[in-house]
Amino acid sequence: MIRPDDTFDGTFPFRPHFTDAPGFRMHYVDEGPRDGEIILCLHGEPTWSYLFRHLIASLSGTYRVIAPDHMGFGKSATPRERTYWLQDHVDNLERFVLALDLRGITLLMHDFGGPVGMGLAARHPERIARIVSANGPTPFGQDSLPARLAANARESPWFQWILKANEEHRLETVLGELGFNILSTLKLNGFENHALIDDTWLRAYGSRYATPADCAGPIGWAKGFATGAHRFETPDAAAREAIRARPALAIWGQADRTLHAQHFLPLFRDLFARADVHTLPGVGHYCIEDAPAAIGTLVTEFMRAT
Repeated sequence: MIRPDDTFDGTFPFRPHFTDAPGFRMHYVDEGPRDGEIILCLHGEPTWSYLFRHLIASLSGTYRVIAPDHMGFGKSATPRERTYWLQDHVDNLERFVLALDLRGITLLMHDFGGPVGMGLAARHPERIARIVSANGPTPFGQDSLPARLAANARESPWFQWILKANEEHRLETVLGELGFNILSTLKLNGFENHALIDDTWLRAYGSRYATPADCAGPIGWAKGFATGAHRFETPDAAAREAIRARPALAIWGQADRTLHAQHFLPLFRDLFARADVHTLPGVGHYCIEDAPAAIGTLVTEFMRAT
């Protein structure tokens, strides 16, 4: 289990914050001016707020950058009595945002942080100022979502493995050893900047999953897809129109083998017809690891322009 004060050899030098508002001990980073515009960074599978370390450093001089760790990830607790479906993570994020009374939020979402963040937006559109999707789907009641999920699963090695491993009753066994096989799992999902890989980087991502009991978060996300347990939040008409009117930006690494742009960028364009879409050649699924400087510049320019 990661120590709360572990900075991973100075690569994650942010003071840890904790709240029990979601019903467990949730860790979050909160950097930058208290009166700054809020950028809420939402990670996915099987990462944590460490993913955003470069963006936190570059953006927090101007903005208040908040990066929570979802239940079962990073420095947050892994309660054994809870389930780890999408709707559980949306519930947790909602309680977190309400407890901190966050308003004027720019959502910066990666991977399954997209559905979690859009779930929050469906429930509280009045608290959302902008949307930034970075290789993260933006489901918001679009009729095409089930077909797109199925089409992507037919092409994605990660989702193909999830379905096969669940059918063969070995999903929990394999993902329960993430402390050992974290590199192969991350690589299967897709990153291209191999210069990142050193002992510190591997420890930052792998030490969270020291035992099978520590792996409930990643197991839950994969298991929920395989079994259809995830429930995507459906906005009402007022929420849909409110969010459609918000400034939005999509950033997509073109080398993503897990979430294919042809299946998920149309979800974004359907909702934000006039928004900018930036594709990054040679950048993989973990685009924020592969190209943090480029993404930091795009986010800064977007914030200033809107």
